[in-house]
Amino acid sequence: MTSRIDGRNANQLRPVHIATNVLDFAEGSCIVEFGRTRVLCAASVEDRQPGFLRNTPSGWVTAEYSMLPRATHTRSQREVERGRPGGRTQEIQRLVGRSLRGVVNLEMLGQRTITVDCDVLQADGGTRTASITGAYVALQIAIGKLVKAGTVSAAVIQSPVAAVSVGIIKGVPMLDLCYEEDSTAEVDFNVVMTGEDAFVEVQGTAEGKPFSRSGMDALMDLAKAGIAQLFEVQQAALAGVNAILVPGAFGERGAQGKIEAIRFARERKVPYFGICFGMQMAVCLLYTSPSPRD
Repeated sequence: MTSRIDGRNANQLRPVHIATNVLDFAEGSCIVEFGRTRVLCAASVEDRQPGFLRNTPSGWVTAEYSMLPRATHTRSQREVERGRPGGRTQEIQRLVGRSLRGVVNLEMLGQRTITVDCDVLQADGGTRTASITGAYVALQIAIGKLVKAGTVSAAVIQSPVAAVSVGIIKGVPMLDLCYEEDSTAEVDFNVVMTGEDAFVEVQGTAEGKPFSRSGMDALMDLAKAGIAQLFEVQQAALAGVNAILVPGAFGERGAQGKIEAIRFARERKVPYFGICFGMQMAVCLLYTSPSPRD
């Protein structure tokens, strides 16, 4: 497989980690990390509707997005100093809002508004896809509190939603581009999918030579596989997983299942323990692909 700038395979996500309940006052919050990209997501619940929904039973879910001035290699001016959000900021926050609304039953939400603020702490490519992936977790935590209070039904959220970037670099399709890769990609896509295998949005651009249908299909397959892994990360974060046990029994997924479980734990900083065959696989992985955290 093609090795990349950071040593990953072409079909490999960056290490992804989601820490939940990082803020004391927000109804739902998390910090999501895609490699060196870090985004703080906070969900706020208000018992009011936007004006255009007045006199209807529907609620609303929206998002705001911003980057800290020193999220990048050099300081950027705060947008408040410019007098208004930039075009990129508006595009991304609308995308995050659309992605969340795509999996929420707004009538079941009732006459309230949930705003998810996505603030980029550090940017190394994929800030919009990280924002969507983390925003869902913050939203789910906030909805969970409403469910616990008996205010709404758990069926308000109909599916998970996550997003990832893919691109073609030197003719090779690659998953989850860091900034350096994204800035040199011949083709780059942002793909947003639900847990029901449906698309919320696909953004794709050829930066030079137009891409073929087969090239697009390869990128979409790569994105779908990556998003399936992101759903697992979201689920683990929401379940509050503290550690992973890799059992000794062979099971239906065999050795590959144990390898995937161990990689999942290592990349997401989750403690893990292997028993018998599970420990043997952990030791093999330790020596064949050591991580700085091992």
